[in-house]
Amino acid sequence: MVGELVLAAVIVAATVVGVWWLPRGGAVERPGGGWLRHPGTWLAAVIGLFFGNQVLFTAYVAQVRHGDTSFIARYMPPGWFDLADLGGWQYELPAWPWTVLHAQSAIELPFGVLSYLLVCRWFGAEVFRRAVDARWLLSASFTVTFCLIEWDLPSPYTVGDIAIRVVSGVVTPLLLPLLSEGAPGQPRLLPFVASVGALGCIVLAVYDTVTLYNLGHTVSWLPIVATALAVLAVARWWARRPVTHGPTMSSVASSLGWFLLMFMVPALPLRYGFNFGLPYLSMLAGLVITAAAVWRGWDHQRLGRLAIAAVAGIVGAAAGYLLAHGYPEARLLAAGIGFLLVGLGVCAVLDQRSQLRTSR
Repeated sequence: MVGELVLAAVIVAATVVGVWWLPRGGAVERPGGGWLRHPGTWLAAVIGLFFGNQVLFTAYVAQVRHGDTSFIARYMPPGWFDLADLGGWQYELPAWPWTVLHAQSAIELPFGVLSYLLVCRWFGAEVFRRAVDARWLLSASFTVTFCLIEWDLPSPYTVGDIAIRVVSGVVTPLLLPLLSEGAPGQPRLLPFVASVGALGCIVLAVYDTVTLYNLGHTVSWLPIVATALAVLAVARWWARRPVTHGPTMSSVASSLGWFLLMFMVPALPLRYGFNFGLPYLSMLAGLVITAAAVWRGWDHQRLGRLAIAAVAGIVGAAAGYLLAHGYPEARLLAAGIGFLLVGLGVCAVLDQRSQLRTSR
């Protein structure tokens, strides 16, 4: 009950911050380039740490626990700890006890934050720099949510994990200003959506295989991840081409940019509101954020087009949700991508029809 009340307060506070405070003022420019300052580089490094920890965890279980994960699995919900068979390697590697939950607690926040900032950087320099400026609010929101999840799944490791998460919540935002914002300019929306979908598939693969300690699922994810990486490579190449949006697509781009900024701080609390018995509050907060982003970004003289695009997008979201399977996050990702793809297609057609009428 206490956890639900605290999370409800976090959802409300984070939504108010996202809608009311974050859109105010500007943000410090963060010019520069190079792969060392790219959030994608450090996201890949964090994923590498995740997998390294899973390999060492497997060695620890094999050597110290004789292959039996029940010592920790009994504290977790079903679907965890499907370990891989590493053969003789699992008896040669170090058997470190801190690989049980503690290492994950240190790097889960950087994983989530860098994933979101990478999406913001793909969208545009202005959104990215505003997101980095709000890093302490983002870290606080995510850290409190992670700690509530820890408390809801009590184990002998809980107190230590919470302490580690608090330290990570301080260190991570201290380092984020080192990242660069990339090139300015309007985003090309279709490759942006394709990039987000591909990254979402990769994040889901990481979530299943290493966040839930299911290294044994790695092989089954390889075709999906390989496809996602190919789509991502093509989409990022396509995104470099300059673009000039029509009036409807400009409204979409502006609204989507505001949504990315406003949704950032409450994103994780809203997601876990569904787990903590707060689905209606999470949905209401999501609707408020969406409405605020559209109000700020959409040309109010074209509200009729907004209605058409929204209806089409809802159809696309429903199709994506129904076609997807597996984790709830997979269905939400498919619904979001379906909404954007169909909605963008309708908006592009509306702009083309307007251009044809104007040219006659």
